[in-house]
Amino acid sequence: MTAYGGPEVLSAQTLPDPAPGPGEVLVRVRACALNHLDLWIRAGLPVAKPPFVLGCDVAGEVAALGQGVDSVKVGARVAVHPGRCCGRCPACRDGREPDCPSYGIIGAYRGLTGGYAELLTVPVECLLPMPDSMDFVSAAAVPLTFLTAWHMVVSSAALLPGETLLVTGAGSGVAAAAVQIAKLGGARVLAVSTSAEKLEKARALGADAGILHPPEDLPRAVRKLTSGAMADAVFEHVGGTLLGEALKCLRRSGRLVTCGATAGHDAPVDLRYVFDRQLRILGARMGNLAEMRRVWALAAEGRLKPVVDRTFPLADAGRAHEYLSARRQFGKVVLTP
Repeated sequence: MTAYGGPEVLSAQTLPDPAPGPGEVLVRVRACALNHLDLWIRAGLPVAKPPFVLGCDVAGEVAALGQGVDSVKVGARVAVHPGRCCGRCPACRDGREPDCPSYGIIGAYRGLTGGYAELLTVPVECLLPMPDSMDFVSAAAVPLTFLTAWHMVVSSAALLPGETLLVTGAGSGVAAAAVQIAKLGGARVLAVSTSAEKLEKARALGADAGILHPPEDLPRAVRKLTSGAMADAVFEHVGGTLLGEALKCLRRSGRLVTCGATAGHDAPVDLRYVFDRQLRILGARMGNLAEMRRVWALAAEGRLKPVVDRTFPLADAGRAHEYLSARRQFGKVVLTP
């Protein structure tokens, strides 16, 4: 990323090869998945200063070992946990790694180089061993989205078997992950999308019902599908006016967890409705390494399945950004060097 701006600021360049330091490995990148975070940073979110290499979700092969690394071999197939923290502060010791003062995400925060590249250095503890049954593109489609969805559904919303979860923006990678995680936990899932085609794909992943919004009135549709009980929790990542509508889909003492704002960060909310019904609004950003390892184990067993919409060559990263920003995809968009 040579500057802030449109997809045209993404330029293929030759940079010096990175070298692994003590406790690190060098990974040869075979696939890197896109996230909306990439679009926001490129457009001007001031968390990474140009020139900068984007890309949070990486899978590849270990190409070289840094000093003191003996737990992995050159040639090992791995994915990468995107989060980085100090490991020593009270937040880290408490398992709240995203609250660490030095917390960062590769390809996004704290100047941490990302995966739109051929080579990347990675702390050995952040490696996720790939099973033989998983290909690089699928592996790259797991880390950030499934970790975020797990943290939202399991850790934050504490969704219970038999409860009803409303999932907005059902075409995204993180929503596809949320549907699967909620169903794995025995919940009922209501998917929301502006596309009938995406709703059908959400049902194929396990969603029990779909709501086409618009034209359907969202609270009214949820009331009908739940026989008046409303949703126990909402998985929200769209923002804008949809967040306020989603709050009205909750039962009393229901909870809404949000991790994004693809439709805008200004979300009108009637606070009288929030305190009268004792609703809980929770924010979420990624999750910790222990959660990542749990998610990865389920993906490696095939119990959680990454959903890939399409791939682009790394040289076409700008075109991939245009495709993602148009919200044409169902699941993840992945770059392949």
